[in-house]
Amino acid sequence: MKDHQIINLGKYIFGLCFALGNICLFGYLITKIDDFAYYGFLLLVFGTALNLFVALVLLIYGITHEPKSDACLKSISIMLINISIAILYAVIGLNII
Repeated sequence: MKDHQIINLGKYIFGLCFALGNICLFGYLITKIDDFAYYGFLLLVFGTALNLFVALVLLIYGITHEPKSDACLKSISIMLINISIAILYAVIGLNII
């Protein structure tokens, strides 16, 4: 894989989970439909697992392919930002419900 492909993988996963989290949080805030909160909780569980799994795969890839380690670490750092945002959204969601 090329360096920009590795970094784009992190950006895509970050963007997907971030967009879905925003839809769930603001969907519940605006409409008060409980399904948004339910799916937001599922997204919290599965999105965090997805981010950590891809981060682990990239970490192993970066260790085995030394020239790609910088790109892998950049991609991992982008995805780990999403976990802190998910924790913030979980706190907001738990305080609202």
